[in-house]
Amino acid sequence: MLIRKAKREESKIIASYIFLAMEEISYQFIGENSAEKALQFLHSLIEETNNQYSYENCWLVEFENEIIAAALVYDGSKLHELREPVARQIQAMFNRPFNPEDETQAGEYYIDCVGVNPNQQGKGIGSKIFQFLIDEYVYKRNETLGLLVDCNNPNAKRLYLKLGFEVVGEKTLVGKKLEHLQFKKKN
Repeated sequence: MLIRKAKREESKIIASYIFLAMEEISYQFIGENSAEKALQFLHSLIEETNNQYSYENCWLVEFENEIIAAALVYDGSKLHELREPVARQIQAMFNRPFNPEDETQAGEYYIDCVGVNPNQQGKGIGSKIFQFLIDEYVYKRNETLGLLVDCNNPNAKRLYLKLGFEVVGEKTLVGKKLEHLQFKKKN
């Protein structure tokens, strides 16, 4: 299993995995319950640079020459700058404003979402991605990792706590209350 940075030409497969992780929220962003339109929207952003969904912020898991998972991670201090192109794209494609609450902030690298191929779920791939991200950002780069977890997803929260993340507060995103977790290097 190889974990590596994504390439622009992999945008379509990345979009399919990111959509798995954020299907409901993507519908709220675009104002429609259309998987096809949500995938088009995500793909259009993933293949571009300098936005929160860009392939530049994506790590991929490859197994036997097949991409089986994707994770989006970016510097929380750049949220507003990375969100601008997303707002422009939503306005252009769906003629709607886009101004959700801040999901991250300065002082953390934010794991926006992780999507795993449904045929590969339950095999520990999600745990491996998170362990890789912890090693890469916390131990190699000396950064704090942050993420949000839905209070109605106890299995995900249990995994994050087991990996060493700690609850640091609550956030609201598109009206939904979420728990904010971080992984910091222990001194």
